[in-house]
Amino acid sequence: MSTALRLNEGGKINRQQTLSFQFNGQQYRGYQGDTLASALLANNVKLISRSFKYHRPRGILAAGSEEPNALVQLETGAHTLPNCPATTVELYDGLVANSQNCWPSVEYDIGSINNTLSRLFPAGFYYKTFMWPKALWMKYEEVIRHSAGLGKSPMEADPSAYDHQHVYCDVLVVGGGAAGLSAALSAAQSGAEVLLLDEQASWGGALASETQLINDQDPMLWVSKVRADLGELKNVRLLKRTTVTGYYHHNYLIANQRISNHAGPGAPADVPRERLWKIRARKVVLTTGSIERPLVFADNDRPGIMLANAVRTYLNRYGVLAGQNIVITTNNDSVYTLAVEAAAAGAQVTVLDTRVEIPDKCLQLAAEKGFEIKVNRIIAGVRYKKGIRGVQLAKLNSDGTDIVGKLEEFPADLVAVSGGWSPTLNLYSQAGGKLSYNDSQHCFLANADQPGKPDALIAGSANGAFSLDACLREGTAAGVEAAIACGFEAAELPAPSVSPEFFVCSKIRPLWILPCDHPIGLGPKKHFHELHNDSTVGDIALAEREGFISVEHLKRYTTTGMGTDQGKTSNVNALSVMAGLRDKPINEIGTTTFRPPFTPLSFGAIVGQNRRELFLQKRTTPMEPWHQENGAVYEDVGDWKRPRYFPQQGESMDDAVFRECLATRNSVGILDATTLGKIDIQGRDAVKLINMVYTNAWSKLGIGKCRYGLMLNEHGMVIDDGVTTRIAEQHFHMTTTTGGAARIMGWLEELLQTEWPDWEVYCTSVTEQWAVMAINGPKARDLLNELTDADLSLEAFPFMSMIEAKVAGVKARIFRISFTGELAFEINVPARHGLHVWQALMSAGKTYELTPYGTEAMHVLRAEKGFVIVGQDTDGSVTPFDLGMSWIVSKAKADYIGKRSLTRSDTAREGRKQLVGLLTEDPNFVLPEGAHIVSEIRPKPPMPMLGHVTSSYLSPILGHSIAMAVIKDGFARMGETLDVALMDGSSQKVTVTEPIFFDIKGERSRG
Repeated sequence: MSTALRLNEGGKINRQQTLSFQFNGQQYRGYQGDTLASALLANNVKLISRSFKYHRPRGILAAGSEEPNALVQLETGAHTLPNCPATTVELYDGLVANSQNCWPSVEYDIGSINNTLSRLFPAGFYYKTFMWPKALWMKYEEVIRHSAGLGKSPMEADPSAYDHQHVYCDVLVVGGGAAGLSAALSAAQSGAEVLLLDEQASWGGALASETQLINDQDPMLWVSKVRADLGELKNVRLLKRTTVTGYYHHNYLIANQRISNHAGPGAPADVPRERLWKIRARKVVLTTGSIERPLVFADNDRPGIMLANAVRTYLNRYGVLAGQNIVITTNNDSVYTLAVEAAAAGAQVTVLDTRVEIPDKCLQLAAEKGFEIKVNRIIAGVRYKKGIRGVQLAKLNSDGTDIVGKLEEFPADLVAVSGGWSPTLNLYSQAGGKLSYNDSQHCFLANADQPGKPDALIAGSANGAFSLDACLREGTAAGVEAAIACGFEAAELPAPSVSPEFFVCSKIRPLWILPCDHPIGLGPKKHFHELHNDSTVGDIALAEREGFISVEHLKRYTTTGMGTDQGKTSNVNALSVMAGLRDKPINEIGTTTFRPPFTPLSFGAIVGQNRRELFLQKRTTPMEPWHQENGAVYEDVGDWKRPRYFPQQGESMDDAVFRECLATRNSVGILDATTLGKIDIQGRDAVKLINMVYTNAWSKLGIGKCRYGLMLNEHGMVIDDGVTTRIAEQHFHMTTTTGGAARIMGWLEELLQTEWPDWEVYCTSVTEQWAVMAINGPKARDLLNELTDADLSLEAFPFMSMIEAKVAGVKARIFRISFTGELAFEINVPARHGLHVWQALMSAGKTYELTPYGTEAMHVLRAEKGFVIVGQDTDGSVTPFDLGMSWIVSKAKADYIGKRSLTRSDTAREGRKQLVGLLTEDPNFVLPEGAHIVSEIRPKPPMPMLGHVTSSYLSPILGHSIAMAVIKDGFARMGETLDVALMDGSSQKVTVTEPIFFDIKGERSRG
């Protein structure tokens, strides 16, 4: 097979296995071992995508996961994936890829009008532009949503399988290059259990494109030998195609393994697409390598401008010579190996070296190998038309800040750039490691003097060791040190020899932003320091002028480093620009925070097996079989399936709810209340904890007595409520809302671990240990007397108390509490007996016309009594005073969570929203929940909103609709008539009332 830029020999690809693929509807061919990027380059396809903001043509810059430009939409239908770097997509037969962020095509993109109008779209333009006129806000949102993003998310369910796995090891080595393989071998031969991970499809890392010899042989033969030695050891696990995406505290790391991605949609259905590894390591060795930095010059984003090491990778690993007339621009020695190799492959090579003094070895090689060096020269412009046509050369002044003389036109079809190397320390930073700038190597390195630094060793070029010999030595030493730290004896390994000595990143001229024939940012040429998000040097200058000089502010204002590549090729250049503008050294500018994931994670990998029916657990109560048999209609409450209502023959939901409510008010109803959160609290300081989390006093609560309480956050806002009962002197039973159970349990544990670690309190979630049946209504006592010998009289068992007795032969806790305002008993029995006791109640209840009711009737009954539901009648901005519940806020308690916030001026200000009741002018009209309440209806919005409806129902016992609402100064508005605006443009008049509509004195529940 012959392709435009593929060499007839060379590379690590399998030329015997031809693969067919499609890009933008055009058929191409590549080889097994290619990436999509290498195959496209081999076919002379250099225009891959359009840039995010300006829709400028973009090509391939890099050869790995640092690629900011060449993002494609991979496959179609359910298998489609957006924003895939072509450099990391392994080629497979039948692969389909398309350019993204362009229309109608990547060659002719109508969005490129943004480039013509680029002066109107500087950094932060959206903050200043989309503010006026207000009438266009909805249109702005529509346009912004349409323009946001690059690729398109799949619209069909992903048919692939995903997996999670936990693993422990002594030594985790991240990176399978020269340093990583050496570290893994030395640690394993010392006896440590070793896990070695690498993100590439084959071992060796940069050695796959290296021409230096290890032990006088091809470096990949050394890789094969080490790989075989590791494979024979039982204490070693090797995972390739695995990227460590997150490094957390205590050496806990997350890695994503791409198991069958390289096979495409045709992979076996029973093989997971990806597996997420959750790793705990005693010692971590980071051999993550380094990333070449680009130089930033005028129009440096054109397709055909690539990192020098990427050009070398495509040449030596994939057998692709990306250009015939190559201009290399550099500020260091490392590109001269590429110059030698590209010239040997038949290219015409010219090196533009920004330095004034060139090492003699470089000059000698240029004379011997037939390439040219131009001293103190830079690129000041690029001629581009469907590919690189040439560059404009310029000479630098003495300090490198400007050009001197005239521009020189120079032919070229490929530009290779190198501005030095940045050690890949993202994972180290994620774990809390700090970086410091090394003035001799001109890069950020791990700060070895940092107190509390991550428990990790760093070796190879990630540690600033840019020679192959140093990588091998450091890797071996790090593996031994890690094994010793884990308690093993060091193995002695001979150090491999390296020959010949090639060029490394040395003798750097610290110059990264190159001038052109007009002031940067003020002329037609753009200097892109951040290719992924189209951020220019001019944008940084604007940020500095507008005061966004903090590195974190700079990042957000210019979106530098905020793309899927996390600024892997741009961050240092951005910092150097800001350092120059502020006339400070780079080290004083600081670095932004690297956050997980290191490379994007698919949602499938994050979720793993917990998808489809396993995504959200379906929790049911012990009484579920009875509910099913009796036709319950369910609603999801958190992850619980709760009966919403029990329709009889031909009943609608409204009919069923009416019947259930009236039966409960007039006779007796029964509710499955198992889902209420239940927390068992015990210990010497249990009452201290309860006093701190509730607003009212609890110290004097008697054993067997119950009390209602409100919980506040530190801002004084209501976050949950419930009834807590004192079982014994140091033993309490706390109930929470169904939806708040896990949250409150976690909150209590957090308080005990972080605020009061010396308190002796033990909290245990017992939500699923108790089945709960609430019987409510005038005949509830009569019914329960049928099944227990306990004295249920008012004198023996008063309201808000608890007794332990047998119900239907089962030991139970019976609580005299009510959420309906009726005489009520909540019966708690061990969950295994729940169905038995429920059935016994239903059988005995036939005499009393016992009626099961669901959550919908429960809401109506509680609203008639004005009982709030936290999360429905509150929204995180409501205090107890706003609810009219000042009675529950203790004035005598020394402290409780939220107390100080209740004394803030904002808490007592006029105009706060307060909970009130509403009665509609039309007694049969049920207000929509969430509807806005206004003082008067205007012909068209906007209208000043006073509040909104939080709960609304038609009350069967009152024969009138009722509602609860939060309204500004609601308590002072009692008796006022207001309007509720409706979605169809009409309105409904309402009268503001107290939020209690039935049995105002509460006599029924206490009887």
